[in-house]
Amino acid sequence: MKIGLHISDFTYPAGPAGLRDDLIRIVEAAEANGFGRVSVMDHLWQIGVHGPPEQEMLEAYTTLGFLAARTSEVELLAWVTAVVYREPGLLAKAVSTLDVLSGGRAWLGIGAAWNNHEADGLGLPFPSTAERFERLEEALQICLQMWSDDEGPYRGVHYQLGRTLDSPHPLRRPHPPILIGGGGERKTLRLVARYAQACNLFHSDELAHKLDVLRAHCEREGRDYDDIEKTVMLRLDPGENGEHVDELIHTAGELAALGVSEIHGTVPRVSEIRPLEILGAQLVPAIADL
Repeated sequence: MKIGLHISDFTYPAGPAGLRDDLIRIVEAAEANGFGRVSVMDHLWQIGVHGPPEQEMLEAYTTLGFLAARTSEVELLAWVTAVVYREPGLLAKAVSTLDVLSGGRAWLGIGAAWNNHEADGLGLPFPSTAERFERLEEALQICLQMWSDDEGPYRGVHYQLGRTLDSPHPLRRPHPPILIGGGGERKTLRLVARYAQACNLFHSDELAHKLDVLRAHCEREGRDYDDIEKTVMLRLDPGENGEHVDELIHTAGELAALGVSEIHGTVPRVSEIRPLEILGAQLVPAIADL
């Protein structure tokens, strides 16, 4: 089992003036301590579970490009891109750029978006739920076409592209892996089965059921269920001195038994670095063979 770091809080003791250096320390420590992926949220305001909207929030792809320059091994992605915040052609180009400049370490993490408050506040489009899912599927099709050898036009209901040229292509072939976030049973998991290399679900009593739903969608789509990586988002809190690590190991074992291959989440007090070191010394080796 792998472990990933989700950076969702950019409010550190040093403030904005120290944010650059704090991020460098965090991402370098994550890589040194065995984290396989690093993600950032694709939000423009902080979300309620972490703090008030006025707290610091960095734009996702600018941040990922910065992190790419400070790392050499960890995979990088937005967890997850709000589909309506960027035109799909621009999104595909951003991920291609990240993949080239990171040496082939980019993923496309994407979802249907949910935070209407920041969208309304900043004048971004936020259509109905049904339309956002329609746009999500078209965006997936556009990204896959741009990452292929097909430079022809794309004609969808919501997006029309005259020429899907993407040069340079991503280094990762056939394309950067796609992770679709969310557990919606009728639409989201169907899109995972049709287009994605990974899904992201939350640690809950419904997890086994959600995986069964995904398996059924895979059968209908003619997709091998085992080809899709199952990731779960949870809080990675080792405690002040590692007192919670055994609980995390137990949880990881339960998730591995369900077929989950990566636990991915926030680390409290991450700017102190010590929590990353505790997880690297105790959790990472304990779950490596799960």
